[in-house]
Amino acid sequence: MLPFDLPSFGALPRRPRIRSALRRALSARRSGTRPDHGMSTAEYAVGTLAAVAFAGVLYAVVSSAATHSLISSVVQRALSVSF
Repeated sequence: MLPFDLPSFGALPRRPRIRSALRRALSARRSGTRPDHGMSTAEYAVGTLAAVAFAGVLYAVVSSAATHSLISSVVQRALSVSF
């Protein structure tokens, strides 16, 4: 005899999270529908446009005169520190 109970064939585990996940998977399999886990082509297009827009804004900020002078002053201070 084992020190724990084994579920009979077809029984679901006693843990609520596992049980609900198994029920969702079984119902999706029976109905022929599965949850959408990926992005569609339109979502990829929107994500790509957002990334390009962010890159454009970042380039404009980094290439501005104010940012250039700020970066130059930080580098000059870092190089002039004596050890």
